Amino acid sequence: MDILLVPGLWLDGASWEPVLDPLRAAGHAPRALTMPGLGARATEASGIGIRDWIDAVVDEIDGAAGDVVLVGHSGGGNVIWGAADARPDRIARAVFVDTVPPPDGFGINEFDAVDGLVPFPGWDFFPDEDVRDLDAAVRARTSALMRSVPARATSDPVRLADPRRFDVPVTLLMGGLDRSGVERALEQWGPYGEEFGRIRDAEVRTIGSGHWPQFSAPERLAELLVAAIA
Repeated sequence: MDILLVPGLWLDGASWEPVLDPLRAAGHAPRALTMPGLGARATEASGIGIRDWIDAVVDEIDGAAGDVVLVGHSGGGNVIWGAADARPDRIARAVFVDTVPPPDGFGINEFDAVDGLVPFPGWDFFPDEDVRDLDAAVRARTSALMRSVPARATSDPVRLADPRRFDVPVTLLMGGLDRSGVERALEQWGPYGEEFGRIRDAEVRTIGSGHWPQFSAPERLAELLVAAIA
C-alpha cells in the first residue's frame, strides 16, 4: 500500500524517518512529504496557503498507481483531510496522529507571524502534556530540525465540500486520549465534534506519548501505524 505521510508544522519529511523502515518491513511503500514553503524566505512563502499544501498531497495521490493511505501529524491532519475531501474515492484510510479531522472553514491555528512566516516558537511554548516525554537532548536535537512555515498555511480555513469524505475510514492515534477522552473533548469543540460524528468508520488508539511520538515513542507509533493500515 502506498502511504503518504504529512508532517506537522515546522517539520519536513525527514521527521517520519523513525517509522519508515517498519512500514516497509510490513510490505508498504511509505513516502514522507515536505510541504511547500517550509523554511522559505518571506518573499517566496507569502503566497503559499493551506490549499497549496493540500494540492501537493493531491498531486501525490494522483500519481499513485492505486489507492493510498494518508497519515498526518498535528497540523498535517488538516492537510490530509482536505486531500481526502478532494479524492475520497482514492483514500483507503486517513490516519491522524494526535489530532482530529477539522470541519469546513477552520484553520490549523493562529500563531504569531513575522513577515508572513511562522517560526517555531520553542518547546516552552507548548503545554506540559504535549512535551512531557521530550527530554533536554531530544528537544535540542529536534529544535535544530524546525523551520518556519508560511503564515497562511496555518491560518487559512480548510474548505471541504464532498460528503464522501465521511466514507473514508479514519484512525486517530492519540498521544494520551482514548476514545471516550476524544469524545468528551470533542463535545466542547462544536463543529469538530460534528465532523467526527459523521465519519462512518472511525477508531481511536492511544499511543501513550506526548504530541510528538515520532520523536519520543517511534517504535510504538510505527506499531500502531502498521496495525491501522493492515
